[in-house]
Amino acid sequence: FGCGTHIATTAHVISKSFQGRSGPAFLFEKIINYQLGPQEDRVLVTGLHTVSDIHCRSCMSLLGWKYGEAFDPGQRYKQGKFILEKAKVLQVTDWEA
Repeated sequence: FGCGTHIATTAHVISKSFQGRSGPAFLFEKIINYQLGPQEDRVLVTGLHTVSDIHCRSCMSLLGWKYGEAFDPGQRYKQGKFILEKAKVLQVTDWEA
């Protein structure tokens, strides 16, 4: 599954305990090689957020979403961060090490 395009590194993982549409997900502070969909308001487990879907720039697979605005002040730390769904990405170990 997936095209193998590099999307993120473990150095940018903020949390491994998030929930995506299809199950476990990771919260990242930075990702690369993605295309952002239009913003929409979405009710998530933690309340109402403005989000944009994230697609792989190479194969256009849906990978997760980017948080735009969080309406609950306690959730605003997510603004500008990215959710990558664990089922949609491959973890590659550093084979040169």
